[in-house]
Amino acid sequence: MNTGSDESADAVVAADRAKPDGAVHEQHGEGLGSRAPEFVKARRVLHLSWQVGVFVLGLAVVGAGIVMLPLPGPGWVVIFGGMAIWATEFVWAQLVLRWTKRKVTEAAQRALDPKVRRRNIILTSIGLVVIGALLGVYLWKFGLEMPWNIKDQ
Repeated sequence: MNTGSDESADAVVAADRAKPDGAVHEQHGEGLGSRAPEFVKARRVLHLSWQVGVFVLGLAVVGAGIVMLPLPGPGWVVIFGGMAIWATEFVWAQLVLRWTKRKVTEAAQRALDPKVRRRNIILTSIGLVVIGALLGVYLWKFGLEMPWNIKDQ
């Protein structure tokens, strides 16, 4: 498993970003790989412990986000926060996070298109009218009685 922490993989990533004149440029301002402090990277056991700690912390945050999906709370935001924690150490998480950011940006740009906004406003208005009509029929038939308290129908 390539975690981006071994020197050979860092050299390959650096070689991939090399310009023809030998200068290295960063994609989007950041390179791939571990962001652990140098004294941690210098000791293999300490670096492995660091990676395990980052993985467990990220897993706990992602798990909390998954629990928040059906429950009240910012589930997706917490999941992406856990991915960001993983991305500080693991190349695969950095790549997933970059892909996700790109897709979210594209979706935001599409949502700002005037035709799409107009369609979304029309669909939302129709949905609200339908919900209002259903609520009106319910109130006309049963009044302010809760559905679980209705005895005969």
